[in-house]
Amino acid sequence: MQRKIRMGMVGGGPGAFIGAVHRRAALMDGLIELVCGAFSSDPQRSREAGRELFLPQDRCYGDYRQMMEAEAALPAGQRMDFVAVVTPNHLHFPVALAALRAGFAVMCDKPLTSNIEDARKLVEAVEESGLLFGLTHNYTGYPMVKEARRLLGEGRLGRIRKVVVEYPQGWLSEPIERQGQKQADWRTDPDKAGPSGCMGDIGTHAENLAEYVTGLKIEKLCADVSSIVQGRALDDDGNVLLRLEGGVRGILYASQISAGEENGLRIRVYAEKAGLDWIQEDPNTLVVKWHGKPRQVLRAGADYEHLGRRTRFNCRLPSGHPEGFLEAFANLYRCFALTLACRLEGREPEADYLDFPGVEDGLRGMRFIEAVLRSSRSTRKWTPLQD
Repeated sequence: MQRKIRMGMVGGGPGAFIGAVHRRAALMDGLIELVCGAFSSDPQRSREAGRELFLPQDRCYGDYRQMMEAEAALPAGQRMDFVAVVTPNHLHFPVALAALRAGFAVMCDKPLTSNIEDARKLVEAVEESGLLFGLTHNYTGYPMVKEARRLLGEGRLGRIRKVVVEYPQGWLSEPIERQGQKQADWRTDPDKAGPSGCMGDIGTHAENLAEYVTGLKIEKLCADVSSIVQGRALDDDGNVLLRLEGGVRGILYASQISAGEENGLRIRVYAEKAGLDWIQEDPNTLVVKWHGKPRQVLRAGADYEHLGRRTRFNCRLPSGHPEGFLEAFANLYRCFALTLACRLEGREPEADYLDFPGVEDGLRGMRFIEAVLRSSRSTRKWTPLQD
């Protein structure tokens, strides 16, 4: 590709958190450039945000519908190639659908939609359009997460027996949504976040990580979710027993009221010969806990030839140079951009390029949320994930 991939953005304006993360991640490898956006539901604030990003005034739109129409009318050599959707959850579906109908590929923040019906419709829209669709379950972008997936997938540790995945945060330990905190305000509002708070926001990350690392789908679950902070409309804590394919047992815990926790995402997988342990707060380390032998500590590094090829493909630096959250996020955008470039040129993308979450992963997440909520309200012990 002799040019950069052109990105438009919906959302991510003043006061937003994740929009800036998407922009930094997308621009990190020099493959993508931001060319336009509808950054706020307020047209004036959207244009102000665009000016701060040094975009031309005529590419800063008042709303996403105007943006899709105007960009689609531009010559092929000028219009955006894809749309990054970084709005609150309730807008993911209409924005992504509008982009697909206008002929644009989509990179969407998670969860895919705010309800499972819209998720199914979006899967159909992607299939009908044939357009590329990415979903930013960004923790799968960490190199040592990919190494864990490789070791388990190659059978080196034997048959998987148990999975323990947890994602504790403490930022909602107090009712800060009542004090005007913007992120807390919409993430605890059912009209904007959807039917679930904690499990929709970070529980789906834990679910996606468990399925990605093990290569196994969750078949049934038994859940108990709660709104611990009095008066909060959505859940802020949850505990889930899992049954995955092949009879593998699991435990998933997600919480946003675990006081003192930052972003403690962690996964442990226990197989016949050894266990694996990865912690997001030390992301460049993967511990292999061999049965009856000393533990093995694996570290990230593009120069470490004992690591898998895909693991090294997702490392940017030699060993000893830390890479973190933004680099993992950027790995998804890099793979998405490389795949999109191949499509635009009529070439088949390499297998490594295709290693990013897609619309089906988003539907899996919505099925997980639905099953968790049904299970928590039910007196039945086990609830299947339904199609």
